[in-house]
Amino acid sequence: MEYRKIANTDLELSVITFGAWAAGGWMWGGTEQSESVKAILEAYDKGVTSIDTAPVYGMGKSEEIVAEAIKDISRDKVQILTKYGLKWDTKKGEYFFSSKDNSGNDIDLHRYSSKESIIKECEDSLRRLKTDYIDLYQIHWADPTTPIQESMEAVTQLIKEGKVRYAGVCNYTAEQFKEAEKYVNVISNQVPYSMVNKGIDKDVVPYSIQTNKAILAYSPIERGLLSGKMKPGYKFSEGDHRASHPFFTDEFIAKTNLFLAKIKPIADDKGATLAQLVLRWTIDKPGITIALAGARNAKQSVQNAGAADIKLSKEEFDFIAKEVEKL
Repeated sequence: MEYRKIANTDLELSVITFGAWAAGGWMWGGTEQSESVKAILEAYDKGVTSIDTAPVYGMGKSEEIVAEAIKDISRDKVQILTKYGLKWDTKKGEYFFSSKDNSGNDIDLHRYSSKESIIKECEDSLRRLKTDYIDLYQIHWADPTTPIQESMEAVTQLIKEGKVRYAGVCNYTAEQFKEAEKYVNVISNQVPYSMVNKGIDKDVVPYSIQTNKAILAYSPIERGLLSGKMKPGYKFSEGDHRASHPFFTDEFIAKTNLFLAKIKPIADDKGATLAQLVLRWTIDKPGITIALAGARNAKQSVQNAGAADIKLSKEEFDFIAKEVEKL
């Protein structure tokens, strides 16, 4: 496993970080806790020391699963990344979208990041995670009803109190990042990035390189699409958010698979899976610091960890990059 220092800090994260959204079950058609715990532990055995979660993943379930998984690991041997600002228990802030919790109950999600709410969310996360500090505390989505200054000053207070080590943001534009930086040392931006979703290349990547800030890329395998295991006609389980996503139409799956067929010889040559090749290429891309890889069982998490062991030559990286540009 490789580890990379995050911006101008002593925080080091494993280049493959365990993404615990699916582990929480929410929007993935449920979860099996024992399988998720095993996935985290077996990934840890392969060097994946960093775990990214959020309160909204299963309405607290993901954070509780993380706590269960790491209970016998020395706290300084793991890095816990969690979030705030996406609420299912209030009408305050900006309405985001409607969903269902893991019990099938209707819920409305709101973006809400007032100081008072953040302080309470942190306490709730610390309790669920059974820890006394969070390594990286990230705003989940920008809340247009609360000034960025108020949100960041709340995190500054939590850092002073020792409950949070570092501040991060998620889904922020370069301009929003600049504004947040006025009030706290923001060290990272967690944003979507994959071979088929390259929107951050325009502004976020150049800004992060220029300012030496970290990019934590989420959904690098595009929720399984780039694993090569999906075929047109794939049937999703009930409650799986991918069923209505445009990337998972039969046409887009077929188009993606044609691209994957072009790069598969490189994976085969290295004895790697397509998913491992995709992850390796992603963390080799300039500006990308960490790739978050989700897993619902130990086999997937161990395979994800193995991506760090692959080495790409410049010629191989460039060949894949040219094919990615055609997507």
